[in-house]
Amino acid sequence: MLVLSRKLQESITLPDSGVTITVLRISGERIQLGIEAPKEVSILREELRDKAEVEAATTAEPHGRWRRLVN
Repeated sequence: MLVLSRKLQESITLPDSGVTITVLRISGERIQLGIEAPKEVSILREELRDKAEVEAATTAEPHGRWRRLVN
């Protein structure tokens, strides 16, 4: 795992995938991130990814059920 420190309004970029992650707000122990990515890149919070994996395993449907989430 790569661990980076970023300040408010600083970003990291994953050039091979076209993804940029920016620190938008810091409030106490919480941060708000903005993620810019091409439409074909799925973005899921970890708990939703885990839930989708469990559902896919129990229903035998492919990961095509995952969809891009905006929030």
